[in-house]
Amino acid sequence: MCAVRPLTDRPPLDPEELTGRSVVFLSWRDTRNPEGGGAERFLEKIAAGLVVRGAEVTIFCAAHDAAPAEEVVDGIRFVRRGSKMGVYPAGLRALRRGDLGRPDVVVDVQNGMPFLARLATRAPVVVLIHHVHREQWPVVYPGLVGRVGWWIEHRLAPLVYRASQYVAVSRATRDELLGLGVARERVAVVHNGTDHPLAVEGGPSPTPLVAVVGRLVPHKQVEHAVDAVLALREVHPGIRLSIVGSGWWEEDLRAYVAEVGATDLVDFEGQVDEARKHEIYERAWVLLLPSLKEGWGLVVGEAGMHATPTIAYRSAGGTRESIENGVSGLLVDTQAELTQALSEVLATPDLRAGLSRGAVEVSRRFTWEHAQHSFALVLAEVLRGNRVDAADPEDVPG
Repeated sequence: MCAVRPLTDRPPLDPEELTGRSVVFLSWRDTRNPEGGGAERFLEKIAAGLVVRGAEVTIFCAAHDAAPAEEVVDGIRFVRRGSKMGVYPAGLRALRRGDLGRPDVVVDVQNGMPFLARLATRAPVVVLIHHVHREQWPVVYPGLVGRVGWWIEHRLAPLVYRASQYVAVSRATRDELLGLGVARERVAVVHNGTDHPLAVEGGPSPTPLVAVVGRLVPHKQVEHAVDAVLALREVHPGIRLSIVGSGWWEEDLRAYVAEVGATDLVDFEGQVDEARKHEIYERAWVLLLPSLKEGWGLVVGEAGMHATPTIAYRSAGGTRESIENGVSGLLVDTQAELTQALSEVLATPDLRAGLSRGAVEVSRRFTWEHAQHSFALVLAEVLRGNRVDAADPEDVPG
């Protein structure tokens, strides 16, 4: 194994280096899955970049009613088998039997639960992680299931992948992996990119509009946004909260909105198309991201492209990199601070204007083209038998 160097110091990627190479991604979900989100967007953007570089790419994921069992989209082969939890053994079987071809490299997208692909293939395995789920296990799966899940994530997976390359989407996630005993020289950081915004008309809403965009699951803590808007209804007349997304927690969230008396302030948009999502980004004065944990926060950049700043929890992790505190948004530590920060942004036009300018500037720093190139470099090094510990791009504050 050669000495580890930053990606920027490594030999450039040969245009033919990945041509004809078979890359298999094992992922819990895909973007067409009703529960798909930012992690799946990252996966498919990276896969598309590998296709452009000549690789043969397969994404194996759970079956669902919104897509066929197999299809090819933009050069990416999708194979969908198994249920929400059954996808894991189904993926191992497909890999072992050769249903996914003879991969040159396998990428295990560890969304809390790993596929443990190392047990089913002799090909090198790269582990892609958005964030460690330590705090989420007891929230989403209280009791024994959560304890077993956390044991698999922080004990079994690092053991199985003790020699494998890891890719984290933020330095915060990298540091979490180091805390689990993963060697630093095997963890590369490849940040998310930001999609170019869809052109929409109208500009910001004439009255305060707050948006939350994402899956409706407990650890997204959308209730904190509801509480904030409710607390500010007298201070900021006309304030509204637009909740974009769907998920299994939606009925509980609707019940909470009714229970606290916020029904007249909250609009549930559901699962919307891209045009409607960007229209809401454009009209919103601020985006709230009250998640317990975020590997990066793809919605931050999406909103930022529309000059909409984000307020999020510093402890979420990746938000410390996707948001430049005081420039493109605000990072807070408590729910009370979240409400206070929202009130200040809504009440102070100069502050809001400055954060809006910063949101646009910061969102433009991160491109999918750069992320795709960086991930391709990591795979090339793995195929050469090397490991990578780069944080890329290097100029992001750590």
